[in-house]
Parts: sequence; C-alpha cells; structure tokens
Amino acid sequence: MTRVAFLGLGHMGLPMAVNLVRAGHEVRGFDLVPAAIEAAGAAGIRVAASGADAVADAEVVITMFPAGRHVIEAYRSELLAAARPGTLFIESSTIAVDEAQTAHELALAAGHRNVDAPVSGGVVGAENGTLAFMVGGSDEDFAAALPLLEAMGKRIVHCGGPGLGQAAKVCNNMILAVSQIAVAEAFVLGERLGLEHQALFDVASNASGQCWALTTNCPVPGPVPTSPANRDYQPGFAGALMAKDLGLALQAIEQTSTDAQMGRLAQQIYAAYAAGDGAGRDFSGIISDIRDDRV
Repeated sequence: MTRVAFLGLGHMGLPMAVNLVRAGHEVRGFDLVPAAIEAAGAAGIRVAASGADAVADAEVVITMFPAGRHVIEAYRSELLAAARPGTLFIESSTIAVDEAQTAHELALAAGHRNVDAPVSGGVVGAENGTLAFMVGGSDEDFAAALPLLEAMGKRIVHCGGPGLGQAAKVCNNMILAVSQIAVAEAFVLGERLGLEHQALFDVASNASGQCWALTTNCPVPGPVPTSPANRDYQPGFAGALMAKDLGLALQAIEQTSTDAQMGRLAQQIYAAYAAGDGAGRDFSGIISDIRDDRV
C-alpha cells in the first residue's frame, strides 16, 4: 500500500483515484471545485482540506490539472514545501514540454523526485483502468511510479528523460486530430456521393483507412455503437481539450521549426470548432462543422 495524494479530481482524475483505492492504496484527494470534492467523497476518496494537507503525509503526489501554469503555481506556492523530503511527484496533466521540465527542476530543487506522465484514453479509459501513460523521467523514478500507473492504465511507456512523456503526448494527439478530421471529411464526402455510412465503415475499417478515429471514435451514428456520435457527441474528449492540446503542439512545432503543415491546419480547425459549439462536445463532432462548410 502506498500513501497517495491525488490533486485534481475532475472527469479524469476522480476515476483514476478510485482505481488506486481499488488497488489497495491509501488516497487523499483535493480539488478547488466543491462539486468535485463532493463527488470524490461519494466515491469513497478521503478528502483533504487543502492541497498542502493532502500531500503532507504522502509518499506519492499525483496532479491532474487543466494547464501547465496551474501545475507550476501549485508546486511553487504550497505542494513542494508541504511534502516530505523525497516525495515522488507524478505530473499527469497535459502541459507543454518546457513546463514539464520546469516542474521537474522545481521538484528536484526542493528535494523531491518527479516524472511527467500524461495520459491517453479519455474518461472511458480512466474509468476502466485502461489508460496509456507516456512517462518522462529517470529510470529509477519511472520504476517507482510504475506500480501506481499500472493500477490506472494498461500500457505504460517510458519515453525518456524529463518532459519527453509530454513530447510523446503532443505528437500522439496531433496524429489523432489530423486523422479525426480526415475520417470526418471522408464520411461527408461519402454522404454527398450517396454512400451509406455502414458501407464506408465496413470498407475503411478493414482496409488501409483503418484507424482509431474510425473504429473507436467513428464520427457518425451507427457503425460503432459506443462512439460519442451515438450520444449526441457528449465527450469523451471535448473539442476544447483537443484545441488546447493542439495549441501545445503548435508551440512545439514553432519552437523546433518543424514543417508540420497538417498539424498547423488541424490546430486552426479545432480552435475554430472549440470557439463555436464544439467546446463541450466530443472532438469527433468536428464532422458537423465540415458538413456545414465551417472549416
């Protein structure tokens, strides 16, 4: 049993924390949102009075925050000072590579350990304990984090040194965004050519067009009953979050002078989608903007 402080008990963080409890770990949680605190208590998570209170006796601290500035501010303002020397910080938010490296340096300077471990798999993966973790940090810290990550996920990959878990996440989500747009465009084209959704799905899902955006996150109702398209595009993974992640990808593209034309275009498309009705809809709902010629 490991004493874990889990900070950030939203749609992703809460089920992740619940899976740690189910695996036999002692979890104390905290969130700034009262509704999240209430939901955590109802789910059996011991709720702390503050972030500092949560980490005070923890062996491991896991953070799942909206953005990098929240991580760095929390580290600087209270978490690192409140934690016991040598505490392992697992940063599972999706943040910029340089922000992850800053968090790592802050943790080390305060006498702690740190890995960045962003996730893929969405709310369903968090609930089912099937997330993928992309981890950046030393071999020793990765080994220390691994048992906890295995309680929350199915595939855990050590991507290299500090920040490289976030690098893998940025690249993965850029691939996902581009492929989701391509799948949506193909279905709209098929509709206008008179092709039935099921027929296109049956061909593409068993041919060279096969991809996760098609076979799991199919953007039209019917072919994949569990896809968000069958529940009016309730996320899932919201368009606003995809736009945020692509903003991080664009930042990395510009910092590295990479000629990533599809990544840049995907960022523009999802930024427009999130600024409209896509902020709270699943990112596969981009098909509506494509149908209406809004991209």
